[in-house]
Amino acid sequence: MTENVKLYQAAESDIEEITGLYEQAKGSKFCTWDENYPKAENFKQDIEEGSLYVDEFEGDLIGFVCINDVQPDEYKEMNWISDEDALVIHRMGINPKYRRQGKAKNLIRYAENLAMDNGIMYLKTDTNSMNIKMYNLFKKCGFRFAGQMEFMGKTDVFYCYDIKLDV
Repeated sequence: MTENVKLYQAAESDIEEITGLYEQAKGSKFCTWDENYPKAENFKQDIEEGSLYVDEFEGDLIGFVCINDVQPDEYKEMNWISDEDALVIHRMGINPKYRRQGKAKNLIRYAENLAMDNGIMYLKTDTNSMNIKMYNLFKKCGFRFAGQMEFMGKTDVFYCYDIKLDV
């Protein structure tokens, strides 16, 4: 059973803070995002589709995550546990001043809760193979390695992960 974690759907007014957090992350030695992805347009589209969620504390953005059912074509070649309906964790970021406090794990737990609330017992995700922090987070949260793929014209491969959820 997952902990009850409350996040909120992002609003248009959150874009500036989200992109600021993204810009900060790009400067980190651990970040694999670049000037081509993600862009403010990606976040705006996520908000329009109702799939971008934010965690805030006293008006301060802690982190964000995009959760929807969109699976890239490249996912078809992976060794997934199941072919059942799944929610997919996409763009995710944590404010540097809240790192190492379990906040990224909270975003994962929120995705799990959102899936189960919608009768979906399966999550998928991917991360750049150079993003050691993310794939360690997925493993720590119980995700299973499902394969690697080339993605978005990047030179690095991406690692895919999935997890079956328990009630």
